[in-house]
Amino acid sequence: MTADEGPVPRVELDVSSFGTIPKECLMAKSDKGRSGADLGALILRLTVGPMMVMHGMNKVRGPGGLEGTTRWFDSLGLQPAAVHARMAAATEISTGTLLTVGAMTPLASAGVIGVMTVAAATDHKGKGFFIFKNGWEYVGVVGAVAAAIAALGPGRYSVDGARGKGKGGLARFLFSSVLGVGAALGMLATSRKGPSEQAPASDV
Repeated sequence: MTADEGPVPRVELDVSSFGTIPKECLMAKSDKGRSGADLGALILRLTVGPMMVMHGMNKVRGPGGLEGTTRWFDSLGLQPAAVHARMAAATEISTGTLLTVGAMTPLASAGVIGVMTVAAATDHKGKGFFIFKNGWEYVGVVGAVAAAIAALGPGRYSVDGARGKGKGGLARFLFSSVLGVGAALGMLATSRKGPSEQAPASDV
């Protein structure tokens, strides 16, 4: 270097950023992972929600109508049977509708868990696991899916998601599970009498 070239410019490197991942990359990765969870929640809601609505409508408009559902509830020992028949139909239709659109999701999940708990403790009790023997397989799976929806959250493709409440978590899972099981056990403790002779039941 000659004297007339002047001093060499000094370059300073910020080594503190080496090995770090830009915030934008982390957010993009998080959003991508969340999109999968949102889709999964949507699929679960669109599986369980409409099914619950159909079961509730069948209690009202099925072959036996509400009278047949009332006789069936009476055979299970749930008294007053007429009240419980209407409550069960209303619960299934309302919780199924809420799950389908993803609104008030923890409460809707609790309703499904409660209905499945009552079914497991009455119609499916003592009949083993498999559904083809009228065991608790079906109601157990549906109740578990409802609890999973509460834990996962309804996702962004939902009414709750549009309100900024699309995420789940342990607290929501516990809320739905404890409320659903607790309400079912409380109802059974106060309303179940000795079952009368089994009446013919429609597919409810």
